[in-house]
Amino acid sequence: MVDLFEEVEEQLRSDRYKQLAFKSLPWVLGLLLAAAIAALAVWGWREHHARQTAKASEEYALALTEFEAGQVDKADRRWGEVAKLSPKSYRSLALQQQGGIRLSQGKVADAVKLFDQAADAAPNPVIGDVARLKSAFALLDSAPYKDMEARLTPLTQDGRPYRVEAREALAFAKLMAGDLAGARSDFAVLRLMTEASSGMKARAEAAQSLIDSGSAKVVPAAVKAALALPPPVQLPPGAQIPGLAAPVAPQQPGSASQ
Repeated sequence: MVDLFEEVEEQLRSDRYKQLAFKSLPWVLGLLLAAAIAALAVWGWREHHARQTAKASEEYALALTEFEAGQVDKADRRWGEVAKLSPKSYRSLALQQQGGIRLSQGKVADAVKLFDQAADAAPNPVIGDVARLKSAFALLDSAPYKDMEARLTPLTQDGRPYRVEAREALAFAKLMAGDLAGARSDFAVLRLMTEASSGMKARAEAAQSLIDSGSAKVVPAAVKAALALPPPVQLPPGAQIPGLAAPVAPQQPGSASQ
């Protein structure tokens, strides 16, 4: 009898396991199906992103070729299309190129708008802070110092990729605003910074010399005049931050009178 009871109990347990398995099967299949769909979705998104990136790279390069061939309007339109459809990196770069074109046309407000859009679209500070610097330099000869300070101060913080360049820009903004003492102090710091390039240190030394000699008062007028002139060499738009070397121009104040 004991064996019979054990056999019946084992059969009952087996039946319960089977019922539990049948009840769980739809959930297990559902989870497996969801995992498969998720994996396919990730794969599809990666493939789509890769295709979009490749297309953006090709279109961006074609626009550069058109620009270098003098087809500025055509390049501008192509960069506009890249800015609409591309991954964030190419979108930001294309907007910066368009901003450079507007700047070369004297449309400062439009250029600043595009640079700001490029900064917002950038996937990282390496690309975004370049756009922010370009925007600040485009406004160097016209914006109040308070606006320049608001734009540049965040870029000078530790960890930002172009903090030295931002410090230099802020020093020139102080010089433009007539804060000679503040500008001189900033230039003195720049000359001691190991991260500063030799060109930055040379500009800082020249600016200090201007301040010490009393010639720095002519800097705002000289910068405005320099920015009003067409560039001597046609460069890809946005490839060089405009106005960076302008404040050293007054080193030769007597040349015009000779």
